[in-house]
Amino acid sequence: MNLADFQSDFTKVIEFLTTDIATLRTGRASVAMVEGIMVEAYGTKQPLKAVASLTVTDPKSLALEPWDKSIMAAVENGIRESSLGINPVNDGRFIRLTLPELTSERRAELVKVLHQKLEQARIALRKVREEVRELIASEEKDKSISEDAKFRFQEELDKMVKGYNEEIQQIGEGKEKEIMQI
Repeated sequence: MNLADFQSDFTKVIEFLTTDIATLRTGRASVAMVEGIMVEAYGTKQPLKAVASLTVTDPKSLALEPWDKSIMAAVENGIRESSLGINPVNDGRFIRLTLPELTSERRAELVKVLHQKLEQARIALRKVREEVRELIASEEKDKSISEDAKFRFQEELDKMVKGYNEEIQQIGEGKEKEIMQI
């Protein structure tokens, strides 16, 4: 038994968290905010990044250029229906999104959402930890490892999980600082 085999499960939790919180709006424009918005195109719902090129034109605005001009209205509707709260401007070739200044109330809401996402990541870490603990216990029950080895593995596992929890904490603090920065 080797705990390094389970490291990828823990890293997947961290990777998911970082991509998930990238969609949270900060003071600066980012394509990550809009690339996952679902758009009704060609009879199915598709992510915006699959139907348009997305660019940051300046710190407060984005430009979207649908590859097929016939879906401009669908892209606009998808953006309006998203939780971004931004009104798209269609100039015929591009759809421009200008990000309004975040209010202190909106920043507080975003921090709450961030904390929920961080807690979900911690729950996912605990879930992986419990699966590994059950595996360690079953290994000991099957006499594949000794009782001393079981305790050593559990101690190593706890250290590993503590490190990932600290990483989640650091990611959260960095993102919260970004959100609160004016």
